[in-house]
Amino acid sequence: MSITVGIAGITGKFARLVLKHLLASPDIQIRGLCRNVSKLPESLRHSPRMTIFQGESTDFDTLRKFVHGCDVVICCYLGDNTLMTEGQKLLVDACELEKVDRYIASDYSVNFPNLEYGQLPAKDPMKHVMAYLKEKKDVQGVHILIGIFMETFWSGYFGMWKPEECKLSLYGNGDDIWESTTYDTAAQYVAAVARDPNAVGVLQFLGDRRTTREIADDFAEVYGKKLELDLLGSLDDLYSTMHATYKQDPSNIFAYLAMFYQYYCLNGQTYLKKDLDNSKYPDITPTTFKKFFQSQKLEELGDSYQNPGSNV
Repeated sequence: MSITVGIAGITGKFARLVLKHLLASPDIQIRGLCRNVSKLPESLRHSPRMTIFQGESTDFDTLRKFVHGCDVVICCYLGDNTLMTEGQKLLVDACELEKVDRYIASDYSVNFPNLEYGQLPAKDPMKHVMAYLKEKKDVQGVHILIGIFMETFWSGYFGMWKPEECKLSLYGNGDDIWESTTYDTAAQYVAAVARDPNAVGVLQFLGDRRTTREIADDFAEVYGKKLELDLLGSLDDLYSTMHATYKQDPSNIFAYLAMFYQYYCLNGQTYLKKDLDNSKYPDITPTTFKKFFQSQKLEELGDSYQNPGSNV
């Protein structure tokens, strides 16, 4: 039976990976929403399986046309708090009016339902959207949680990987656990959930769970080079540092946000459940840290987040 999947923000990196895995199923039709259709390859723009709508996240008439006829809508928005909160609420409202059964929210990173408002500011919009979906009777919210993206772990944004010194600079004692999933593995699970009409509520998938020291061991085994661990202090030290930096200039999110992520990734509060939902989709083989290293050249590790997975 053919199903129609809507993807909001279809030109983004993660959305393109989700699209690739959805198109692998011949029974899937796609409706996409974006601000600039020209960012999609011509082969996709003219595919008989694709219907693309160009418009802003605030254009409610376009949102209704986009979601009309969809069995499920996947949100792949990435932007400021207004887009992530108010933009998603408008999209949910459009789904409600057009009788779309399920809405896959733009959540993904860390187990944010375990956070209080304000603890990790970047996840507050997701909490607002989750609460908004709970108020809806006819649209079921779907929330997919994957730890942190593995590519982002090594990015300059996260600020831990020092390629010129082959060093990780981070807090903790080295035995703290990281939960991480590649973009492509996460996209496979999102596509599988979209195809599964029974998949609702909070779903937790994971590529790998490894301590900092175990990640360093995997690194050395694959690259034949020791990864130095530069431990900057305890998690309590990190907590103090990140809040002091925040108080200096709350508007400069790039100065402190990665530290907030690091803290809540490691302090245990946002760990995923032990009994993961991976087993619901046994055909998907998650990429571990070791397999991720094997797929990346050492000199390109820090740039892996820019071009995750394969292009479509």
